Amino acid sequence: MSTQVDYYELLECERTADAGVIKSSYRKLAMKYHPDKNAGCKDSEAKFKAVSEAYDVLKDPQKRAAYDRFGHAAFQQGGGGGGGAQDFGGFSDIFESVFGEFMGGRGGGGRQQARRGADLRYDMEVTLEEAFHGKATEITVDVSAECDTCHGSGAKPGTHASTCRQCNGHGKVRAQQGFFVVERPCPVCQGAGQVIADPCGDCRGEGRVDKTKTLTVNVPAGVDEGTRIRLTGEGEAGPRGAPAGDLYIFLHVKRHALFEREGTTLFARVPISFTTAALGGSLSIPGLDGDTHELKIPAGIQTGKQLRQRGAGMPVLQGRGSGDLVVQIEVETPTRLSSRQRELLEMFRETETGDECPASQGFFAKLKGVFAAE
Repeated sequence: MSTQVDYYELLECERTADAGVIKSSYRKLAMKYHPDKNAGCKDSEAKFKAVSEAYDVLKDPQKRAAYDRFGHAAFQQGGGGGGGAQDFGGFSDIFESVFGEFMGGRGGGGRQQARRGADLRYDMEVTLEEAFHGKATEITVDVSAECDTCHGSGAKPGTHASTCRQCNGHGKVRAQQGFFVVERPCPVCQGAGQVIADPCGDCRGEGRVDKTKTLTVNVPAGVDEGTRIRLTGEGEAGPRGAPAGDLYIFLHVKRHALFEREGTTLFARVPISFTTAALGGSLSIPGLDGDTHELKIPAGIQTGKQLRQRGAGMPVLQGRGSGDLVVQIEVETPTRLSSRQRELLEMFRETETGDECPASQGFFAKLKGVFAAE
């Protein structure tokens, strides 16, 4: 990014501001510093670029979340948020998307930029085992894809589109409004810059047709609920050969019968008998890695105590190492006793001194002291 000034400060917004407040603030600042209103003023031009850059990040929920977490490092090469900077579309595009029409008058007059196809979303469920190991799977999606007959041009094979005479291929026409020069899409070519006299019969001049595509999705090990996978160029095809949008795969991890997950840590609640809790023992837990993990249970363990197996949790997404497996003990009181078992427990109770369960003894002593004080 071109500046290290805080984006919220640039847009004069609180960090808790909603999208509407951020957009309103950008509109005000963009109008104030727009180069057409401050011809020749380098400071205003720099300020306009800075607020446009800030708005490009904060208007996008994904980029904003990355910025809130990592700051400017999220958009630097190798930064924690990843990939924000390369999506930056340019200050004029941002201004146009907010105000609905772009204020021209700065020269250039190039051809209208081809309108990119729409991005698509696909929701996919994976099991916790699949999230652990990763997987490659095929999906089918219905999209508007490039027409095979005209190869996306929209023109009948053997013919080609001609330059629009109204806008001379720019795709936009200009009109003077006060001291602004306002550009609008050309009414003849609808902003394409070209006119098709003999359209393709299969796509009717659109350059795209509806298709069902089969795609391979590689799910990496360590994905979590809400992880997003981007398939570049697999979204809707752009009109008349314009670039296609992207397909975003949103992952949802199914609930597991044994394990719960928090980041890279796996949790399991495991009941043990009260005799094992009193005398100690061992516990075998099957892991998602296919191994059986042996955990030693110390004598006198209580409900809620956690035992940790290092490195037996979820793998780090696109990283190295794994989290831990945490087993939370739940001591189970027997509900069905044989007469012999009951007899033995009665004998045990007769030998109790209170030292066997110091927490219980301490609680009742404290309780007695509270009421005695009253």
